[in-house]
Amino acid sequence: MTTSEASAGALAAAARLRIAVPSVADRVAAELRQQLADGVLLPGTRLTESVIAEELGVSRNTVREAFAELAAERLVVRHPNRGVFVASLGPGDIHDVYTVRRAIEVSALRGGGTPERVAAVRAAVEEGKAAAAADDEEALGTANQHFHRAIVALAGSRRLDTAMSQILAEMRLFFHKATVDAHFYRSYLDDNEQICAALEAGEPDRAADLLLAYLDRSEQKQSAVHGE
Repeated sequence: MTTSEASAGALAAAARLRIAVPSVADRVAAELRQQLADGVLLPGTRLTESVIAEELGVSRNTVREAFAELAAERLVVRHPNRGVFVASLGPGDIHDVYTVRRAIEVSALRGGGTPERVAAVRAAVEEGKAAAAADDEEALGTANQHFHRAIVALAGSRRLDTAMSQILAEMRLFFHKATVDAHFYRSYLDDNEQICAALEAGEPDRAADLLLAYLDRSEQKQSAVHGE
């Protein structure tokens, strides 16, 4: 092997490593994205670089890079002389988000999944039932997020999983307004059970049709809540 060939091989290996291993800023962005999806960070919350840097054990520059990534995804906004805040999504975002959800989630369901991935969907359903029995509405909302994450995971695609992480974070931001209804998430429990049961019965197309109807109703409800 020539020197130039060895050099080219090393560069290619380094490029693959950069793609395979997320940067520290990417990991910080992923953690904040998860906190958004879990409802830990609410719309309008001010995010402080120094506090997050200390909590996650990273530099402020790294947090700043993560903020830039989340701002590009419209999950946070930077106000000059005021700081960075969790975004408050408007009515115009709703249809766009649901369009993406139909494309990702329904397609993933139609493809079915391995027994292990189907079991993860069932686990999310049972998590929701347990939260409802405990009257824990926050945990119920998180279980609902886990259910939809598990549906996308049926496809076995890291790219789709990453895309869904952003969608789930956006969903939690405008679901927050709807949760003034204390039983908001309970309305989805029966739907989740029916979708999961159809999937377990080896009827992915029926499960996908149930999910499609579910998403249509959910969009209508969100549009009404946000006055679209």
